[in-house]
Amino acid sequence: MMNFEQITTLENEHTSGSYSKRPLDLVRGSGVEVFDSYGKRYLDMTSGQGVALLGHAHPRVAEAIATQAHTLITCPEIFYNDRRAELYAELSKHLPNGLNRMFLCNSGAEANEGALKVARILTDRPKVIATMRGFHGRTMGALSLTWNKKYRDSFEDWTIPVTHVPYNDLDAIARAIDGQTAAVVLEAIQGEGGVNPADAAYLQGVRALCSQHGTMLVFDEVQAGLGRTGRWFAFEHANIVPDIISLGKGIAGGVPMGAVVWNGAHGMLPSASHGSTFGGNPLACAASIATLQTLEQEQLPQRSHELGQWALESLSQLDSPHIREVRGRGMMIGIELKSRVTPVLMSLQEQGILALTAGNNVLRLLPPLIVTEAQLQETLTAIEHALRAL
Repeated sequence: MMNFEQITTLENEHTSGSYSKRPLDLVRGSGVEVFDSYGKRYLDMTSGQGVALLGHAHPRVAEAIATQAHTLITCPEIFYNDRRAELYAELSKHLPNGLNRMFLCNSGAEANEGALKVARILTDRPKVIATMRGFHGRTMGALSLTWNKKYRDSFEDWTIPVTHVPYNDLDAIARAIDGQTAAVVLEAIQGEGGVNPADAAYLQGVRALCSQHGTMLVFDEVQAGLGRTGRWFAFEHANIVPDIISLGKGIAGGVPMGAVVWNGAHGMLPSASHGSTFGGNPLACAASIATLQTLEQEQLPQRSHELGQWALESLSQLDSPHIREVRGRGMMIGIELKSRVTPVLMSLQEQGILALTAGNNVLRLLPPLIVTEAQLQETLTAIEHALRAL
């Protein structure tokens, strides 16, 4: 095995420059724990940026991947496949009635690209509405939906026209929407934008406006979906059903995968209007089947709800002058600070806790849904220590 110096030297010689790397290598993982090349253990409260819903190297996912790798790795969608068919059936069990058409791809950004195509083709309309502080990916279509200009500035004249309106502001949606609007794209809980949950009344109002104007309501469930917020999908907290949803991150337990799901009553895509060489490959499908079955059998969405309530209440009781607000749902938690979050992030890493930011002053926790109360308590204790050190 290479040591830290060898790893970092080689990566620095060849990396693209797009990533601001922390001074840490990760070479092994098991459950919620990951390890660096020195053997130091960390609690991964990032889930690999929201991907490892079942933790790292989950036995059922690993076995499904290994078995399928010895059977059939790739099969394009010009042919039928047993694993793909099984995945459609497995995912359908958890989707609201009517959401029965799916396009399988390789990431959440690709899923959002696909959602835009579905909305455009099925409505034949040009306009799209998204929200301020929203994040939907960095490929060109998804980038158009993403609000933060630091991601868009270099590509502004290449992106599609999107109207960005304030989040949680129903009047702003009402002013922007019209008979030429193909889609309104929302996160029920903004992730990268600061872990901001939308009001149920707001989401219900947007649903009504979209229905009134014949506009597709698209929910980006890439980060918040599949049990993370305590329900299978974050939009369920508002008791509504969208027209289209995008899925990614943890859908295949760590194997790259995404999916666009839409209401079949709106129609199907015309032949050859979209495609993906690797989308719906048997290896990813096998991993996804194992992931979805484990989420259901171990009741991890419900567990996420219960542990999330406990964690939010515990964090809210921290007596720290540095905390402005604690918010989130389930295992999607944001701690907004009154100062920059980087010192806290680095203090946590020194204590063996890996966490994320969500903007300059929000500490974000996205632990695997298998996290234990003891591991969460260890994390909360480390956060309290980091805040006191400020």
